[in-house]
Amino acid sequence: MTSKCQRYKKRVSLNMGETEQRPTAGSRLGAQENAGISTLEHGQKPPMTPPGKLVSIKIQMLDDTQETFDVPQRAPGKVLHDAVCNHLNLVEGDYFGLEFPDHKKMMVWLDLLKPVMKQIRRPKHVVVKFVVKFFPPDHAQLQEELTRYLFALQVKQDLAQGRLTCNDTSTALLISHIVQSEIGDFDETIDREHLAKNKYIPQQEALEDKIMEFHRNHMGQTPAESDFQLLEIARRLEMYGIRLHPAKDREGTKINLAVANTGILVFQGHTKINAFNWAKVRKLSFKRKRFLIKLRPDVNSSFQDTLEFLMASRDFCKSFWKICVEHHAFFRLFEEPKPKPKPVLFSRGSSFRFSGRTQKQVLDYVKEGGHKKVQFERKHSKIHSIRSLTAQPSEQHSEVPKQSSSFAFGDDNDAAVVQSCRQGKELKASTEDTGQRRSPSLKKSPKESRKVDGAVVSTVEEEEEATKDRMQNRPQSQQPSTAGSLTGSPHLSELSINSQGGPSVANMSLSPNLSPDAKQSSPLISPLLNDPSCIRTDDEEEVKRKRFPTEKAYFIAKEVATTERTYLKDLEVITSWFQSAVSKEDCMPEILKNLIFSNFEPLHKFHTGFLKEIEQRLALWEGRSNAHIKGDYQRIGDVMLKNIQSMKQLTVHLWKHNEVLMELENGIKNSRKLETFCRDFELQKVCYLPLNTFLLRPLHRLMHYKQIMERLCKHYPPNHIDFRDSRAALAEISEMVAQLHGNMIKMENFQKLHELKKDLIGIDNLVIPGREFIRLGSLSKLSGKGLQQRMFFLFNDILLYTSRGLTASNQFKVHGHLPLYGMTIEESEEEWGVAHCLTLRGQHQSIIVAASTRAEMNKWTEDIQMAIDLAEKSSGPAPELLASSPPDNKDPLSVSDCTSLPAGLISDQRPVSISYVCWYRMQSLSFYDILQSHENQLSGNLLRKFKNSNGWQKLWVVFTNFCMFFYKSHQDNHPLASLPLLGYSLTIPSESENIHKDYVFKLHFKSHVYYFRAESEYTFERWMEVIRSATSSASRTRALSHKESHAY
Repeated sequence: MTSKCQRYKKRVSLNMGETEQRPTAGSRLGAQENAGISTLEHGQKPPMTPPGKLVSIKIQMLDDTQETFDVPQRAPGKVLHDAVCNHLNLVEGDYFGLEFPDHKKMMVWLDLLKPVMKQIRRPKHVVVKFVVKFFPPDHAQLQEELTRYLFALQVKQDLAQGRLTCNDTSTALLISHIVQSEIGDFDETIDREHLAKNKYIPQQEALEDKIMEFHRNHMGQTPAESDFQLLEIARRLEMYGIRLHPAKDREGTKINLAVANTGILVFQGHTKINAFNWAKVRKLSFKRKRFLIKLRPDVNSSFQDTLEFLMASRDFCKSFWKICVEHHAFFRLFEEPKPKPKPVLFSRGSSFRFSGRTQKQVLDYVKEGGHKKVQFERKHSKIHSIRSLTAQPSEQHSEVPKQSSSFAFGDDNDAAVVQSCRQGKELKASTEDTGQRRSPSLKKSPKESRKVDGAVVSTVEEEEEATKDRMQNRPQSQQPSTAGSLTGSPHLSELSINSQGGPSVANMSLSPNLSPDAKQSSPLISPLLNDPSCIRTDDEEEVKRKRFPTEKAYFIAKEVATTERTYLKDLEVITSWFQSAVSKEDCMPEILKNLIFSNFEPLHKFHTGFLKEIEQRLALWEGRSNAHIKGDYQRIGDVMLKNIQSMKQLTVHLWKHNEVLMELENGIKNSRKLETFCRDFELQKVCYLPLNTFLLRPLHRLMHYKQIMERLCKHYPPNHIDFRDSRAALAEISEMVAQLHGNMIKMENFQKLHELKKDLIGIDNLVIPGREFIRLGSLSKLSGKGLQQRMFFLFNDILLYTSRGLTASNQFKVHGHLPLYGMTIEESEEEWGVAHCLTLRGQHQSIIVAASTRAEMNKWTEDIQMAIDLAEKSSGPAPELLASSPPDNKDPLSVSDCTSLPAGLISDQRPVSISYVCWYRMQSLSFYDILQSHENQLSGNLLRKFKNSNGWQKLWVVFTNFCMFFYKSHQDNHPLASLPLLGYSLTIPSESENIHKDYVFKLHFKSHVYYFRAESEYTFERWMEVIRSATSSASRTRALSHKESHAY
């Protein structure tokens, strides 16, 4: 009895929660003990484990190792499945299943609801296999690198067993990626030895030369990239993820049935001869040995209403029926189906139902970031790899990363803190283990190292998580360390992603698969901002509130000053930073240099004096300089009138901005050197927006002046001393805006087309005369593979649909396009059984798309119909102008498409594109929304508080381009962090949240919650107004009439 107890203590005991001492599957993959992650939804409790005698179950993993798990006799299958997933620290365990031979030697899947012992009768003699059960249509939907690694092992296993059949070229290409992930870069001697010891397929010798030839092309490819490329090739093969089930049709012909994410497939041998998509299937059933498929009525189809297939036995038939039910539920339903009520007297039919999360629930759970990630190692790989596609900090630096001296501080910073940060060291990108080969793609050039050094930009979501970790792990008496924090991104964006190992930070809540796993602390919670001088007490707030004026006109004048500071910083990006960089590089023609800087330097000089004059007036108003002066200096209209009149003399420079923008783009088009220079400049932290956006800032500022003066005139009564000057200033600025408005719309469209050109792969000439951008956003496209997320771009002549490629540049890959001429649009929810569904019927092609909400569907319907009307009224650009064929039309097995991307593309990172935000947040934006956003720019100080933090933190906040950028002070040259607001909800805290302060608003997106506190009622209302414009873009009517068309 004693020996029996000791044996149970050594094994994994689900009942007691003990872990065995010998090496486990998790430890071989590099997982930490007791770090398992449940596959349950956040907040859900695991199923109760029934007490009783433990039974040992042997599980064979995908890496061909065996593990033993002890489960209670009465435990359901879900307990065993969860135990395996927890043991491997596998977050996306729902894609996997447990397969075993039943008493009739037929391979079946473990039912998660039934007790294990009722399914596995003789556990001592049965080995249960942990394998992939559900193969998604796109491997990019697999968020975790560990998940993709296990899928790659499944492909390797299917190749060896002959399940994944393909031609010799594809086979050799698949194996070459496996070899690259296992031994690294090509070396002929090592390759031959490795292939001699490892047999990936029968008769491998005939393909060894071809395998090595392909392997030679994968130089610098990391194991994670090899897995991704392997799955990219495999998913295009007809037999990928297919398990054949022998059957006969009505005529007695031998066939094979299979089920996939798209529906039910029919094979003859290994050739697919028919497919029944889920959208066409009305009902699945079985009767004894007969498997029945009832189809939806279709007048264009020659199929009968009900199809019948004969299988070997009732058990075979029922087993296949269960697999079909599970696949349909996993890929087509939004949530787990509810159990059927038990019949009172008689039961009819099977009570089987799908148990577990659907694919949508898995994606949502992982995107919310409700889990911790751990590193892992590959059993067969000789290359160090961790759970991320991005380079990771070394172990010695991951605990307390240092901050670089390149961080820009305000003048009022504590000197001791500044000095401690200047002593920071460079953060290393990866660990170089002794005796291990290291992929060249993880090595950084000196230029790249300088970019990583001092990169202090991080996402707000990341800092919230880091705050929680610090609060949990730090004793209460412990003081914050003096080391600053450092993230691995050259510049911040919540969605700045680099899948090729470059230094980049991803949004934890939106794309956990591409984000660094060892979450580094954010500069916003570093000692620089946690210093006591940065935390404001209630007493200080009250003193300041009593000292400064409280009238609305004062806060309007203060808004002029705060936004002017930001505008001046934006001008300095061109006149100082860009000009300095251009002078060091001989890449720009002198004519272009003179054109740009001769038009921006006068503006910078004028607005420097303008800002100084406004600040002097505010100082008098506040009483800081002459407390006894009253009346004459408590106004701003006279200052605005004087400077707006002077500004009219600069209009000649504003008219030149159109030429500046077009000449710069032409220069980039004709000079690869200038293109590279501009791209590298956008990587600098100071260039927090696309470069072209800074060129349009002077025109945006005019619109802001007009809006401010309208608000001031509305506030003043006609008899106010400042009313006449304010009204005169409004008339002057309105005249300037009216003159430049058409030019601004034309330039904005031109800039947007060029921005989208950088975001898209597969279209050469997006920017052509006459093309107008209308809307972009994320929709689900219904295809043979089910509903798949696609990014749509609507223009006045064409509709493009794309998918996000997991590449270094994170561009969107064009899948197809529909000319708008002759297109019709109609709602089709009832026809396809999909909510918010639209059918777009073109002259040569039709597609079915679904929006996330009814409001989104209405926006798309309105804009597409408007675009169709415009296309029919004017000839417009011809569809054949889209010269570049979409990548999907290329041969999927061609070597040029399947090999890894060049390492040089890693540096092609730009400021975060609004397209990526729309993709991750399932939102859309119209050209009208973008124009409106230029009027809704705001800057100023806010106090910020996290959900679980105590104190308020003072930050300088800039709102522009649908995003909040955070600085320590207005003197800083680059932001510390950013928060794209599309998809966020804006509310006022409730009583239960215990925020007993005035002027507080709340931003929340899924599990992320932030509180912001303004200094007055006016500033509170202004922040609410501008943020609401980003969090919920208004449903547009027609923004531009045909006469206001912005074609250039």
